[in-house]
Amino acid sequence: MVNDNDGGRLLDSISCPADLRLLDENQLTQVADELRSETISAVSVTGGHLGAGLGVVELTVALHYVFDTPDDRLIWDVGHQAYPHKILTERRGRIRTLRQGGGLSGFTKRAESVYDPFGAAHSSTSISAGLGMAVARDLKAQKNNVIAVIGDGAMSAGMAYEAMNNAGAMDSRLIVILNDNDMSIAPPVGAMSNYLARAISGPAYLTIRESLKRITKAMPKYVASKASRFETFLRSFWTGGSLFEELGFYYIGPIDGHDLNSLLPVLKNVKDAPNGPILVHVVTQKGKGYSPAEASVDKYHGVVKFDIATGKQAKAVAAAPAYTKVFGEALTKEAAKDDRIVGITAAMPNGTGLDIFAKQFPTRFFDVGIAEQHAVTFAAGLATEGLKPFVAIYSTFLQRAYDQIVHDVAIQRLPVRFAIDRAGLVGADGPTHAGSFDLAYLGCLPGMVLMAAADEAELVHMVATAAAIDDRPSAFRYPRGDGTGVALPAAGVPLEIGKGRILREGTSVALLSLGTRLTECFKAADELQRYGLSATVADARFAKPLDTDLVLRLAREHEVLITVEEGSIGGFGSQVLHTLADHAMFAKGLKVHAMTLPDLFIDQDKPEAMYAAANLDAAAIVTKVLQALGREIRPGIMMRA
Repeated sequence: MVNDNDGGRLLDSISCPADLRLLDENQLTQVADELRSETISAVSVTGGHLGAGLGVVELTVALHYVFDTPDDRLIWDVGHQAYPHKILTERRGRIRTLRQGGGLSGFTKRAESVYDPFGAAHSSTSISAGLGMAVARDLKAQKNNVIAVIGDGAMSAGMAYEAMNNAGAMDSRLIVILNDNDMSIAPPVGAMSNYLARAISGPAYLTIRESLKRITKAMPKYVASKASRFETFLRSFWTGGSLFEELGFYYIGPIDGHDLNSLLPVLKNVKDAPNGPILVHVVTQKGKGYSPAEASVDKYHGVVKFDIATGKQAKAVAAAPAYTKVFGEALTKEAAKDDRIVGITAAMPNGTGLDIFAKQFPTRFFDVGIAEQHAVTFAAGLATEGLKPFVAIYSTFLQRAYDQIVHDVAIQRLPVRFAIDRAGLVGADGPTHAGSFDLAYLGCLPGMVLMAAADEAELVHMVATAAAIDDRPSAFRYPRGDGTGVALPAAGVPLEIGKGRILREGTSVALLSLGTRLTECFKAADELQRYGLSATVADARFAKPLDTDLVLRLAREHEVLITVEEGSIGGFGSQVLHTLADHAMFAKGLKVHAMTLPDLFIDQDKPEAMYAAANLDAAAIVTKVLQALGREIRPGIMMRA
């Protein structure tokens, strides 16, 4: 039952975890109920990630009650489930600013609170970070605990196992909480498994195990091996978890993550455990305690503002289809014509639009889990056998597979196609999810074809272009959100590789855009006309290979050349500047400026506010042109909305 009364009496008495620890254990269930209601109430106003946070309410209360945070370090993997944590850690008064401009981050953030020891928004980093903190603690001869909470989905990433393998070979005391909320990797949770979890996490059992470990080390290798295997067999027969034991962890669980009577004694036991890493396996339910979320297929993983009573989300009617949907439909049409096309994603079928493709071609669709590195090399293997893999991954997540892009794809010149969603700034998700760097990190790779769609019609053509490229890797990028409303072609037509287009002819100023800032360039050209300046507007289409003829023509025929892109320094503008330098265009008095994202991370806000802050809107383009010409900016002209 959800109580929408802005918290409750007990929650009102808690401003920090120290206050929570003053309560009796029998009061914690009420705290959890009120915390769940407060979380639902806050997210109904702000939108954000809801289901994961509701699933860890009891776990959050138990962790802060048992452990001495912030001295004990509590790390939330990804951080999207940390809203209840934020409410308990001195941020309740600001919780309704989540994901808003100037408000709280939707993820954990070191600069935001001492209770966030590690910032996160990408998955599978918590165990590595936690081990680093644990080793640092040991080197400093300190005694605090380090606890990493990681979801079962994040355990599909190799980094988690690399960290566990390293931790298992060390004696540093590290506690990992495996929050199993989706994949059902555990046997059914019940009274017996809860009892066993309490028993094997107790000091007597752990002491015996530690003693046996020391004894077997002193035995002859053959005898020690037999003894160790027998102990593992007996324990695994009752509890499972042999994989984690093989990695060197003491495995405890599974236990009911919503039962405080089970959680509290287990956490108290592991808090006082001897050295070495321990993994506590808890089973939770996404969306727990809120019936609309429990009934939803995605458990309300990500929501916009919603009505608490009904769960109905207040989604605006889009004037144009989302770029993600346009991509999914365009790829599906191409795949209907070519049975060599396959789609690959890393745990984001809906987020990338590949769910559309998967419905039509289920045997040609592959979701590899949160494993971007594997996704890229898997695609490379497919490409060696003549298939046409499209790897659809957000720009910010593709960063995680950069070595594979270089070594396994680019060096071998394999025709893997990268569909890069969420290019540019992404609004409420903030800097951790912004697609800021792909133009720079892909544009420097030999042989790469790199495109950016100016609108949704161009995206359709770029999907067709990538499908037609058989001799080298290619990538096309597009932003989050809805398109511009242009008419979509019935079918994509491959573009001429490395050729841009001029869309408006002018005489004194050239605006060369790459990507969806093209609309802002047209607005800027209209405003420049009011200053008596005639502007050419061009769409580069390709960051690589660059349309050198177009760049040189714009440089020869205009006094000012401005490049505009939704990417960091080192991307498209840098390619243009190199070309102009190679052709000695600067010696001819040309005024050139490359407009990029600024050299800083931009916090979450509405997209239009973020682009204004980044000086990548029409007003900023006009200002840059006038500054280049030494012209005065007249008040009242080009006022921002």
